Amino acid sequence: MNKIGFDNDKYLDMQSKHIKERISQFGGKLYLEFGGKLFDDYHASRVLPGFKPDSKIRMLKQLKDQTEIVIAIKAGDIEKNKVRGDIGITYDMDVLRLIDAFTNNGLFVGSVVLTQFKEQPSAIAYEKKLKALGLKVYRHYPITGYPSDIPMIVSDEGFGRNDFIETTRPLVVVTAPGPGSGKMATCLSQLYHEQKRGVKAGYAKFETFPIWNIALNHPVNLAYEAATADLNDVNMIDPFHLEAYNKTVVNYNRDVEVFPVLKAMFEKISGESPYKSPTDMGVNMAGYCIIDDEACKKASNQEIIRRYYQAMCDRRKGDSGESAIQKIELLMKKAGISVSDRPVVAAANIRAEETGNPAAAMEMSDGSILTGKTSDLLGASSALILNALKVLAGIDDSAKLISPQVIEPIMELKVTYLGNHNPLLHIDEILIALSIEANNNPEAKAAYAQLPNLAGLEVHSSVILSQVDVGVFKKLGVNLTCEPRYQTKKLFHT
Repeated sequence: MNKIGFDNDKYLDMQSKHIKERISQFGGKLYLEFGGKLFDDYHASRVLPGFKPDSKIRMLKQLKDQTEIVIAIKAGDIEKNKVRGDIGITYDMDVLRLIDAFTNNGLFVGSVVLTQFKEQPSAIAYEKKLKALGLKVYRHYPITGYPSDIPMIVSDEGFGRNDFIETTRPLVVVTAPGPGSGKMATCLSQLYHEQKRGVKAGYAKFETFPIWNIALNHPVNLAYEAATADLNDVNMIDPFHLEAYNKTVVNYNRDVEVFPVLKAMFEKISGESPYKSPTDMGVNMAGYCIIDDEACKKASNQEIIRRYYQAMCDRRKGDSGESAIQKIELLMKKAGISVSDRPVVAAANIRAEETGNPAAAMEMSDGSILTGKTSDLLGASSALILNALKVLAGIDDSAKLISPQVIEPIMELKVTYLGNHNPLLHIDEILIALSIEANNNPEAKAAYAQLPNLAGLEVHSSVILSQVDVGVFKKLGVNLTCEPRYQTKKLFHT
């Protein structure tokens, strides 16, 4: 398990104070473009050990009396039922999930804005649905020449056509279910309308990565490039910051490329730009809260390797091509690492060769490696989980946590009555069986109690796992990679 390398309490304190300072800088009204995942930033928690996945929400909760949430969703994404790949739901449904999550955390969601609205039938139906749920909905329209035709954009025919989003609080957080939803354009449109109404307001951007005040090729920043390999994001030195302040800081290509346009928009809207560089626009304090640089480097190098295996599996599934793999291979060379730096890879593959069947391996917090093999009753991943729980609970390896009399009827149910071809139990099924055994078996109860201690451990499978098993590993907080091959030669895999 990774050593703590990040001071989360310091981060929450510094971040909230810095945002308050930025609100004051603009006279008490700030539109904050919020990038990345707000509730479940597991990438950040992996590369910055000690960072809590819900840190952004914790920080906003410290400012909840001053904060209002606006959620942007592109009308075209509603029309084509765009899906969030990480959680498997459409963007329009994710907006509802986000609203519930914000509300449950005591944060006020003021409205939803439909961006790039072109009278799409699905978007109109969705707008009616949101209004029926009691939500305020606004429309923002495509602008001819966006983002380069500044006179057109910053005019009554450009931003002026958009609905003005009524807000009541000094901090307006603009977020979205995914990238490309129009968060920045929404913020700029609001600045235009506020200026027309004589209200002074500002804009800032909150994204955790790349971290601007660590080295360009620091593994934390390389891991961000690996995570966005499919988007072709490239970290780079911010040339505008270097020219303005003679200081080297890190940003990424899209922000650097668009900055001259943004600067011109600011000047057109309010007469001058408050920022001299894209880095100036950011408010991220994460770099100041790294307390063990080596721990973060080690964790980030592991993340790069994990992203490599993910890209390899995506290619095998037909979900992506070669470019992401090639990019991550270059990043691995920059970092001076290879797959051999992930010990569970060799352990799982060697075990698979020895048994002639799928196998899996787990690295424990003390660096020891456990393996699981396929048997007549259990798949390799299920066997591995039980082996790990035994070790964590101090139970002898020969002990039977779940009796065959419990497993065999479940296998029969799966094949005979539910029509499954594979009788072996998935991880969720084996854990349900373990929870039942825990009622009468003290050893099963002790093992079951160790489930939280699996979080943060590393696992590798010699084959691509089912979505069920992948999902359970994710819920347990286990960092999984798989070899880019299937157990069988079938064309259809679930």
